[in-house]
Amino acid sequence: MAVNKITVIGAGSVGSTTAFALALKNIANEIVIIDINEDKALGEAMDIHQGTPLFSEPVNVYAGDYKSAVGSDIVVITSGVARKPGQTRIDLAQTNVNIIKQITPQIVRSCPDATYVIVANPVDILTYVFSKVSGIPQNRIIGSGTLLDTARLRARIAEYLSVSQKNVHAYVFGEHGETSFVPWSIAEVSTISLADYKELIKLDQGIMVDLDYDEIDNYMRSSGGKIIRRKGCTNYAIAVSVCGICECLQGGVNAVVTVSTMLSGEYGISDVCLSLPMLLGNGKVQGRITPRLTDEELEKLHHSADALKAVIAQIDLTMPETKA
Repeated sequence: MAVNKITVIGAGSVGSTTAFALALKNIANEIVIIDINEDKALGEAMDIHQGTPLFSEPVNVYAGDYKSAVGSDIVVITSGVARKPGQTRIDLAQTNVNIIKQITPQIVRSCPDATYVIVANPVDILTYVFSKVSGIPQNRIIGSGTLLDTARLRARIAEYLSVSQKNVHAYVFGEHGETSFVPWSIAEVSTISLADYKELIKLDQGIMVDLDYDEIDNYMRSSGGKIIRRKGCTNYAIAVSVCGICECLQGGVNAVVTVSTMLSGEYGISDVCLSLPMLLGNGKVQGRITPRLTDEELEKLHHSADALKAVIAQIDLTMPETKA
């Protein structure tokens, strides 16, 4: 799938950084930025557009409205109230659900054939809501999910083992939030199970240290909150993650990424969006991978699904009335 046009809805820290990263990586040749604050969207678009001739391939970056999004191959939705220090992603639920419900009919009217990437938090809830109210096929609705959590997990494991992150194959499953978990039984470095790494990896210099699984899990889980406390938001890493999703969608060969999609019976779970390894390529979800999990891991996955369903049961999915 050759991606020619991407629309980014939301010109806040995440949306503007995503548009900038998309332009630098030359993922699309046309990028539209939409925001309720039109001046902010225009300023971000001008700033990005004026820098691209110097450092990247020519790309047309501009601010627009929903009509400007017509013909987009991918729509990235970042609009929402940002998470405050000490606030959980779920605390944001109804406020950002209402924003998604306002955006959805307008953007779907302009882009009925686009693939949608939901980024705003709580991402699993918003992906679910978009799936329910948009009418877009589920294989063209993707939440950024635990992709960034997975990147943080792999980075920490790689530091312990003194290897490249690219050689670490470990994942974060479930909710992008408090009930996420690492299925350690399927984690590998190169072809070696982490359970066997000390026996099978031999360093020419130094010794292989013990993995502190609790510390690694805490690092993955607490990174977002620490960044928000220190600088007020997270934007760079999630923007790169979204670019990664768009690149996978652009590819002709399926790539495996942990993103949030609607489940339909996998592991006995249905009617909820959460993250598992998905196959992305040629503009949509092409399938999913369901590795064998231990009984404890299955219990954690069901707990994560139940926690999300409990939130869904409390939110108002009624669509606002539209003007005739």
